[in-house]
Amino acid sequence: MVFGKIVPSHLGVLSLKQALELANLYLENAYNIADRDIALVLCHEAEVALSQAKSANKKTHAPPEGIHYQVLRDGVAAAYIDLGKLLERKGYPDEGNSICKKAEKWGGDPNHHPGRLAQSFKPGGTVDSTGDTLDSVEGSTAVGKANTAFFSLKKRGQDIVAIDSNVFPTNVQPPTTNFKLPEPDERLSSTPQLVCCLGLLQVAYLPNVKLEPAAQKWLAVVEKDPEEQERLYATASEVVRAYKEDVMKDIKIVTEVLYLAPVLKKDTYQELLREFYAGIDTSGLLNVHQLDGITQLIQAGSPGYLDADDLVKILQLLSTRLMDTHQQSTQHMHLLTLAVSHVLDAMADTTVTGLDRETLHLPLSSYLKDLRGSSDPYLVYQAAYAYQALLCVPDNETAWQAVTRRTGKVIKGISGLVSAVKGLDLNKFIEGLGDIQKGFEGASAIVEITKTAYDVMTLAESGQQFMDCLKEGLSFDRKRDWYSALRGADALIRDGELAKFKRLACEAPCRLDPAFQWGVCQRLGEIAANPIWDAEVRRGAVTFLREIYQNDAVWGRQPTVKRWVISILTHLTTSSTNDPIHKTFSEAILQDLATIGDAKVQTLYRTCRENGTTPFTMKASLPELESSSLLDRVQNRPDVDGTLRLLRKQRMKARGNAAYIPPQAKPGFRSPDDSQFPLMEKLKEFLQSDQKVFLLLGDSGAGKSTFSRELEYDLWKSYKDKDDRIPLHINLPTIDKPEHDMIAKHLRRAEFSEPQIREMKHYRKLILICDGYDESQQTHNLYMSNELNQPDGWDAQMVISCRTEYLGDDYLHRFQPGDRNKQPDSSLFQEAVISPFSLDQVHTYIQQYVSLHQPLWQIEDYKNALKLIPSLKDLVKNPFLMTLSLEVLPRMVDPGQQLSTARVTRVGLYDHFVEQWLERGKRRLGEKDMSPQVKAVFERLSAEGFTANGIGYLKRLAVAIYKKQDGHPVVEYLQLEDQGTWKDAFFRKEHNQLLLEASPLTRNGNQHRFVHRSLLEYALTRAIFNSQDKRNRTTPGAVSGRRGSMDSTLSFEFLGKEEESMDDLQEPDYSSPLVWRSFVNDHSLLQFLEERVQQEPVFKEKLLGYIEYSKKDKKWRTAAANAITILVRAGVKFNGADLQGIQIPGADLSYGAFDSAQLQGADLRKVNLRGIWMRQTDLSRAQMTGVQFGELPYLEEASEVKSCAYSPDGKSFAVGLENGDVNVYNTSNWERTRTLSHGVKIWRIAFSPQGDQLATCGGNEKVKLWDAASGECRLILGGNLGDVLCVVYSPQGDRIASTSGIVQIWDVNTGECLKTLLRYTDGIVCVAYSPQGDQVATGDVAHVVRLWDVELEDCSHILLGHSGMVWSLAYSPKGDQLATASFDSTIRLWDVRTGDCRHLLTGHSAPVMGVAFSPKGDQLASGAADKTVRL
Repeated sequence: MVFGKIVPSHLGVLSLKQALELANLYLENAYNIADRDIALVLCHEAEVALSQAKSANKKTHAPPEGIHYQVLRDGVAAAYIDLGKLLERKGYPDEGNSICKKAEKWGGDPNHHPGRLAQSFKPGGTVDSTGDTLDSVEGSTAVGKANTAFFSLKKRGQDIVAIDSNVFPTNVQPPTTNFKLPEPDERLSSTPQLVCCLGLLQVAYLPNVKLEPAAQKWLAVVEKDPEEQERLYATASEVVRAYKEDVMKDIKIVTEVLYLAPVLKKDTYQELLREFYAGIDTSGLLNVHQLDGITQLIQAGSPGYLDADDLVKILQLLSTRLMDTHQQSTQHMHLLTLAVSHVLDAMADTTVTGLDRETLHLPLSSYLKDLRGSSDPYLVYQAAYAYQALLCVPDNETAWQAVTRRTGKVIKGISGLVSAVKGLDLNKFIEGLGDIQKGFEGASAIVEITKTAYDVMTLAESGQQFMDCLKEGLSFDRKRDWYSALRGADALIRDGELAKFKRLACEAPCRLDPAFQWGVCQRLGEIAANPIWDAEVRRGAVTFLREIYQNDAVWGRQPTVKRWVISILTHLTTSSTNDPIHKTFSEAILQDLATIGDAKVQTLYRTCRENGTTPFTMKASLPELESSSLLDRVQNRPDVDGTLRLLRKQRMKARGNAAYIPPQAKPGFRSPDDSQFPLMEKLKEFLQSDQKVFLLLGDSGAGKSTFSRELEYDLWKSYKDKDDRIPLHINLPTIDKPEHDMIAKHLRRAEFSEPQIREMKHYRKLILICDGYDESQQTHNLYMSNELNQPDGWDAQMVISCRTEYLGDDYLHRFQPGDRNKQPDSSLFQEAVISPFSLDQVHTYIQQYVSLHQPLWQIEDYKNALKLIPSLKDLVKNPFLMTLSLEVLPRMVDPGQQLSTARVTRVGLYDHFVEQWLERGKRRLGEKDMSPQVKAVFERLSAEGFTANGIGYLKRLAVAIYKKQDGHPVVEYLQLEDQGTWKDAFFRKEHNQLLLEASPLTRNGNQHRFVHRSLLEYALTRAIFNSQDKRNRTTPGAVSGRRGSMDSTLSFEFLGKEEESMDDLQEPDYSSPLVWRSFVNDHSLLQFLEERVQQEPVFKEKLLGYIEYSKKDKKWRTAAANAITILVRAGVKFNGADLQGIQIPGADLSYGAFDSAQLQGADLRKVNLRGIWMRQTDLSRAQMTGVQFGELPYLEEASEVKSCAYSPDGKSFAVGLENGDVNVYNTSNWERTRTLSHGVKIWRIAFSPQGDQLATCGGNEKVKLWDAASGECRLILGGNLGDVLCVVYSPQGDRIASTSGIVQIWDVNTGECLKTLLRYTDGIVCVAYSPQGDQVATGDVAHVVRLWDVELEDCSHILLGHSGMVWSLAYSPKGDQLATASFDSTIRLWDVRTGDCRHLLTGHSAPVMGVAFSPKGDQLASGAADKTVRL
């Protein structure tokens, strides 16, 4: 129950009505309390109140016969009877009987009048002299409930003693200043605007928050823009940083930074708090601005921002300064005391425990008690407030723990006061205050509080001085609830809940405590003095002060409070502002108060006015900012973070929603396959280390650029603030001379200013992701030439990518970091080579692609194509080719078509991809609005063949890039500067602009480039040779199922067709790129051209023409060197050719076949002759300066070699041994990667066409199938009739043929034997499928080779010539030749069509056990019992 609502009985002058009301209130509380002793105290107070009624009755001038007077008398009689009956119930019959008799003097009969409590009594339900009832206000409850309501007298609906209805009639919005909210990345106009923005971000997530439409609109945008939110918070952090850097720290910048305090993030807030602490701690004289600042900063702290340790440290500092400030001004002491109060407030909220009693608690409490002797009343009051706060902060004594146990609910509620107020349940809050009062003081203390309040008046009347009165009214001895009530009042005012603040002031249990009234008056004065509140609110505060001064019946006649009110109002009238609330309204109120009250009150008024205001500064709010100097400094400083946020947004958006598979990699070229690791994990480890350069290598299309962009995206996602490394993705071909000032050049392109660049160089750390070292045609060490991590240089780690084929054997010096003396340091360097896609990665990519793009094909369609189309599985191991394949396969092939007879090539994929891109571009242009002139150009291009025109445009552009820019892939076009140059022809004319828009090109500002480097190379090869340019050639019919492709045989040809006749040799085209540029080392480009040679006989003849013409004129020698390099790579043999006088300097003839060739007088300077076949070749008079020789060494095994095989991609080579082992080698360095164990003697080994399986057979009547990637045995095929001498895959890879005297066909997935065929003899020892799958060759013990039609099982040819058992067979990749190995130590090459023996190969000194073609058909490997493998 809330005892504080009882009007005190110790009032000098009470009316009969007031005395009766007071007695009834005491009776109500006594009636419902269980504690007998407390009830007795309340009963005595009720008797005292009734005695006051007797005195009032004697003084009344009301007519005794009046009805109203009689009602009051009856009420007093009933109250006496109630009191007597209550005492009897509580166990005091004698006292009760004596009291009841007193009712007789008022006309009551105790024997016939039960008393009002025994009737249907309602709290506050008494009657005044006019017959109106005294009812409870909102929130009143029945007697049995604890929170009795505040009673106000009602007369015909009008308040008699309640506060003026014009005072705070409703809650209002907390004081705010409206600002135009900024657009994202817009410069901020002022610090208060920044505070407004951050405040909106914080309140947006609170329940029941209503915002203006403009704020809602702004929040809807900013909540979706984390970069803008980060910008605002980062700006606030920079303002704090600027404050820390300021030396003077005058009042202006202190005020500015304090404006930000309520909206700072925790770490920034604590950083600012430490700065204020340091300022006070290190200053000799007390810095008033910083002291006031730390006070307001503590008030502004959000829940959880103030750590207990920080508060104790601050309190210790302030306490020390406070105790050392006795010789300084009263103002300093007041400010320190106020600061101590706020620290203690925060400590109470934070429930700080363990406050050291000896070193801090006792000295501080003692000093605060000593301040009672001050002559400054406000300082005394502030000391009392601080003391109450200190009492609410527990020290480390067990006595406090005992109090906590006794009043646990109360103590827990202290730190929750603010949250209780925020909950808007004022009734529960006031109830909580009653519980706190009970826990702190006990119920009996209520009487003492009430008595003290009115005894002060008595003392004053007897002549005691004002200060003595004040000190008697302020408690320094025990906890009082007025402290908690004022904390709640502060929270209500802060939130604009002024109507609730009024209720709290009127209904708080401690409302008659002078300290509480002082605090209420102080807060009203601060509201009135603060111009940010509207005029109505401020007038209400002044009116409230008048009510406290003049309404003695409600607030008592406490002279200290009255003097405090006069002091506040006087201060308002004498303030320096011209505010009418201060000057006019407050002065009018003061004049009105001069006439209120009796003579003593008026004397008090005159004395206060004559003595002037109490010397204290009315604390209103932060002064208005004249300028936002700190914000201006921050915004005038290079805004690196703002531009970085824009860059981050752009780069993350550019990543898009593309399919991505995390790549695997291995440490280097020569590392075995089982050393693979996740590339992203390895690179993250590098970034956490002290290493500086990470070199990322891979073939063309291996995914280097894709990974670089994914790495950048991942780093931007985790980027938080200026302490993180900034990821910069630098496309090296777009930078002019990146060997110098690379970073600054890149940042300028990203629109960073020079000041920003300097700021980043000095204060930021970078991660440089440099993509395309090969495309920029670099030879410099970019780390060293840009002087990274040198004094005054950029602090950066570098990730740099390059094509594998661009580098030679000696490349580390281009990338390894060096020390200050430029000496390479390998410990700072790391490299990795991206691995091709595994089959699992291919399947995962297909799933992502289908999900994102929803193509015509489904996942199973793609998987079926991978399974059935020869060579496709190898192509898609390259990520870029994988993308092309998924894009164009539905266009190239119908799923119902017979896929097993089809071949997909690399160049064919590019053909279809480019055509499809151009056709889509044409459709997109056709849907656009065009001017009549542009539309006419578009229609003309379409009529001529838009796709053909587009390909022509790409060819011309590729040629120009290589001719004018030496192959540099980025074309920078500035319309004015490049007018009249070669670039105009591609980017200015209308028809070229349309083709440009439809082409596979990208644009970044004024820079244009092909979407992938390989597309540039492809376009150039189309310029070198285009199948559409072939003349006088009969083209085979189009393939069934083709969907609109221009080429019919380039990318998808049926095998087994006869080639048509070719053109007669003509003089070559002198304008061809082959003439004016060497492409000998452009491996990716050569790969396109060698495929063209294999597909197009006309191109082959064209290249031969260049070689022939070089004999006559040296102007053709570059073209001839290119031509012969292409032909050799394509597998064209020059055995016995007449090459006399050819000029091919610098050509690459490695692994070419030039046996018996005539090279007399040839120019072979700097020609690569590694691994070349030149037996009986005539090199007389040939120029051979700088010729490079280098033959591969043979492999020496520990046991007889029984069989050998290349993997389909040519990267692995397997050797089967007599001891049962299979050694697998990496063909790039011929290092062994793994060893498989068949268990017994190996007879044959074979790779599946897809390269994912390796089959072995031997003397245990079994065939074993191995996983080529992991080396695990997946399946064992049993049921053979004896030793399995040979095993071979069908071209589709779904079946295996084995021989054990007969031929058996097996299903590789189930291991089931499907059929047994060719039972013509029991002596078959080897078998081979033709690449087309329509023919099988067998070899037997009788030295005979037979060729069979699989479907008809007819023998088409019998090949005779060997003199020993034929042990091994191999078809060439084209299927036109058959190699046979025999125990006669020879190898024969047969023409499959005619059955003729073309070549006899000798060299082995023992039976030849195995023979195999390389996938390109340019090498033939043989292994023999002489323990050698020959190539």
